[in-house]
Amino acid sequence: MPIRYDSSSQSNFFRYHVLKSKSLAIRDARIGIDAVKQELIPSRIREGSTMKVRNITFSKFAFLSMSIAAFCPVVADEPKVGKEWNVIQNSLGMKMVMVPAGGFLMVSDELPESLAKVFSNYSADRFVLEDEKPAHQVRITHPFYFGQTEVTIEEFRKFLVESKYITESERDGTGGYGFDPKKDPAGDSFAGRDPQYSWSNPGFKQSDKDPVTNVTWSDAIALCKWLSDKEGKKYRLPTEAEWEYACRAGTTTRYSSGNEPKTLLKIANTFDQDGYKNWKTYPEWKAFALQGQDGYEFTSPVGSFAPNAFGLYDMHGNVWEWCSDFHGDNYYSTSPVDDPQGPESGNVRVRRGGSWHTWPFYVRSSFRNWNTETTRYTLVGMRLVREADANP
Repeated sequence: MPIRYDSSSQSNFFRYHVLKSKSLAIRDARIGIDAVKQELIPSRIREGSTMKVRNITFSKFAFLSMSIAAFCPVVADEPKVGKEWNVIQNSLGMKMVMVPAGGFLMVSDELPESLAKVFSNYSADRFVLEDEKPAHQVRITHPFYFGQTEVTIEEFRKFLVESKYITESERDGTGGYGFDPKKDPAGDSFAGRDPQYSWSNPGFKQSDKDPVTNVTWSDAIALCKWLSDKEGKKYRLPTEAEWEYACRAGTTTRYSSGNEPKTLLKIANTFDQDGYKNWKTYPEWKAFALQGQDGYEFTSPVGSFAPNAFGLYDMHGNVWEWCSDFHGDNYYSTSPVDDPQGPESGNVRVRRGGSWHTWPFYVRSSFRNWNTETTRYTLVGMRLVREADANP
């Protein structure tokens, strides 16, 4: 693994990375809250889990690399933030906010020791986050409209009725996932795939204003295409870079609300003491639940919490949000500065933001996750981009 010699001083122009002089194979297992026991590597991995296993082998020769980013930083306009937001409404009633062009430092080079001080209940292996590195400058060169909220059940239902589209979980007959504590009391309380579960039934009550779940990446693409054809405007999923830029909204902290997990209570529906009520069979989870109550055991109606500085709600928590990118562990080491689109190919798609069932550590602005395109799950939804033009 890299041995990092970092200085917190902004006057330090160099960042040194020393790699050990022998070949290393790193087995990095990341286990999130989603549908798996938190302290053990499960014998079975469900499609909604956040387990990651990968092997990375470094060169046999040690080398010293010096980053000259401090000498020649990317110069980009600072994003304009504030409460005067440019909001439009589309044919489905979705409100979309103009996100300005600008630059930011993407993901995080935060040291494991620093994370361990705040997330002291977590084991050290959880802080091995190679795909969040290196932190790098990104420019979003064009403004875009972004869903002010996640796509709601009401909006998605209108799409299905008007388009006659049949969701993937219904079309293939295998169904989605659902919350059912009686189905698997010794497991994770999520049942599926099962035809009884779908976008309209995740196993818990939702209002029309709650975010739609159990939608696949292909379902999201179908909605984008239909809206594009209907309105003559380009709808799509956000790139991973656009998503993080919009989530941060000018901030450089772990969350758009600050560095401390407790600040999430003002802006996000995550796994807190309310959420823990349904998982008391796992007493070890209580310590990982956010200390406080947001009032919701499952999803919450969109916009129930404070927005970020771009006027976007629920960028942390509620449901994971699909991005357009394939996931690549090492993509950030070679990604372009301007409008990165992600790897050209891959097996899984990125999802961002965390959910109502996600521990605070995993809803950080920089945290990356992924699923296969056919995944449909009670924790995964979407938020759309509409490309901006001169005549909105």
